[in-house]
Amino acid sequence: MAKAIKKIVLSAAENIPYDKLVLSQKNVRRIKDGVSVEQLAEDIGRRTLLQSLNVRPVLDEGGEETGNFEVPAGGRRYLALGILIKQKRLAKNEPIPCIVKRDATTSAEEDSLAENVRRVDLHPLDQFHAFKTLSDQGLDVEEIAARFFVSSATVKQRLKLASVSPKLLDLYEKEEIGLEQIMAFSISDDHSRQEQVWERVSSSHMQEPYYIKRLLTETTVRADDRRAVYVGAEAYQAAGGVILRDLFEQDSGGWFQDAALLEQLVFEKLKVAAAATRAEGWKWAEAAISFPYGHTNGMRRIYAEPQELSAEDIERYEALKAEYDKLDAEYAQAEEADEKVEKKLDELGAELDAFDDRPHIYDPAQKALAGAFVTLAANGRLQVEAGFIRPEDEPRVEIDDAGEDGAERRDTDIYSHEYNGSPIVVNGKPVNDAAEPSEESEDDGIKPLPDRLVFDLTAERTLALRNALAGDADIAFIAALHALALQVFYRFAQDTCLEIRLTSASFSQVQGLGDTPWAKEIAERHEAWDRELPDGEGELWDFLVSLDEASRRALFAHCVSLSLNAAFEVWNKRPRALAHADVLARTIRFDMVSAGWIPTVENYLGRVTKARILQAVREARGEETMELIENLKKDRMAQEAARLLEGSNWLPEPLRLEGDDATAIVDHEASDKALEKTASDQEPAELPAFLAEDAGLHSGDSASADEGEANQVLAAE
Repeated sequence: MAKAIKKIVLSAAENIPYDKLVLSQKNVRRIKDGVSVEQLAEDIGRRTLLQSLNVRPVLDEGGEETGNFEVPAGGRRYLALGILIKQKRLAKNEPIPCIVKRDATTSAEEDSLAENVRRVDLHPLDQFHAFKTLSDQGLDVEEIAARFFVSSATVKQRLKLASVSPKLLDLYEKEEIGLEQIMAFSISDDHSRQEQVWERVSSSHMQEPYYIKRLLTETTVRADDRRAVYVGAEAYQAAGGVILRDLFEQDSGGWFQDAALLEQLVFEKLKVAAAATRAEGWKWAEAAISFPYGHTNGMRRIYAEPQELSAEDIERYEALKAEYDKLDAEYAQAEEADEKVEKKLDELGAELDAFDDRPHIYDPAQKALAGAFVTLAANGRLQVEAGFIRPEDEPRVEIDDAGEDGAERRDTDIYSHEYNGSPIVVNGKPVNDAAEPSEESEDDGIKPLPDRLVFDLTAERTLALRNALAGDADIAFIAALHALALQVFYRFAQDTCLEIRLTSASFSQVQGLGDTPWAKEIAERHEAWDRELPDGEGELWDFLVSLDEASRRALFAHCVSLSLNAAFEVWNKRPRALAHADVLARTIRFDMVSAGWIPTVENYLGRVTKARILQAVREARGEETMELIENLKKDRMAQEAARLLEGSNWLPEPLRLEGDDATAIVDHEASDKALEKTASDQEPAELPAFLAEDAGLHSGDSASADEGEANQVLAAE
């Protein structure tokens, strides 16, 4: 006969007045975690008690029940009910639903532990469905957050999972996709695109969230891009654009999904800005998101000058200056501070500053010839560079070129051949007179000298003048500076007898070159000199002669520097010129490290092969550090390499001086500090961020073969 299975008898439920309950000291929960007791009290006050207390009767010395009960499991609910009683929201003898355990098959401590350990947190997908249901029932995000004592961001994150394809959510429920991957997919609302990306990554080893985000946003524009900043999220969305947001991580404003729409909005806004600029009186205004480096080469620039002061303004300025100087001198002799005097000096100084800061205006006649470039600065603000005159817009001089055939006057593209206002005449003719000398008889008087004779005589004068100039180094320096400055600052100017030619490569094909600190310094220095030099090239010589030596040397260095070209070009390798660039660099003790160049994903690491990236890290940080990233995909490898190379002083070969190698470039003292090993475990310091928590990967731990293989997979991901 089969043995009967003993039936389980559940503990009975009873309603016990609260004042008959006491908190048991056998409750295993000692550390606060999760929802606070105060929050739990508010939740019970809203929806009443949802879970009974687990209690045991308190026995007297004889083993009889006293009528009181201790609470070993459910202590937080007990304390929360006590808070409601103190708030007089609950009667102290209110019957509390309890499960009363009277047998001793298990201890109170075991029951308390079981109640806490056996609990399973709600699956995020279930939480999403629950929040979604509450939202559909009419509760807003803040109300849901308040009722469940979570942040609004948490509710938004869970609701954001609604944007993920149901197919992917099913895979997540089956644990075929991780939560972090689902969070990555949530930045896009396009279910088809999400499924395409998953199909692509599911068959590869590259399934990390950052890679999924990259694929979903590869045709988008980041919100901190200057185009997005210029247009603004509000205008973009008003035009029908969609912004992808990552609610689970900082996304700097998200991604503008429709790049074509954004570009259209940028151009439309720039077009309006260019029209407004032309309306200010400029002849033209050209608009673009960015212009290539050197786009103003060959153009003359005009500058605004401070508005002229009237006679009354000049009189007022001189009176204020005299009063300020007198009061300042007297106060300097005072032994004690005087707030009234200081306040008066501040007021006078502010008035004087107002005169100095008066509006700058352009000459209307020059402004009518010039134009402006309207573009975007790196921070997304509108940038207007005005005052540029194109060569074809330069004023043309009418020259009477009529000959014996009675030809009409015509315009020419050459400048008037005058120097300091006086026409230049050689052999009885203006130097720009193209007419051939007419045949004259002896009876007509003194004829012009034959051209060949004039050439021979002036050739002798040239040699004599060369010889004399060689004996005056100061004037030779000024003459060379004059020739260079004419070419740098005055287009087509020919007012020099020195046949010195300056060529300056623009490198307009290099993207982003104009945003480098070196390009900005050159532009600022050039503009400062351009403002200082006289408007007419005929006045340049006297200006240079009057300059102090230090200023002349500085201008000379600027002009000469613009002709330097150390760029390698496949069609024009110029090995001797490049070698001389190294000689020059060594002479002035120049290197790209001191100039501020650092390897980044944009300027080097993202543009070379994985082998090159690993070579850079090996040269800069050593073999062990290189091994930390050698199994990564290229994009992640480039990012981690940029971080590892910070402060290493490493340079790629094209930026090193001839004869230098990697060991000469790298600062080994800094490198050793960054990679210093502890004497105890000999582990490499400064692991990459994504491997920091798996430091055992390269430690001396005796891991099993399976564990080692798993760690290799982790590193590869």
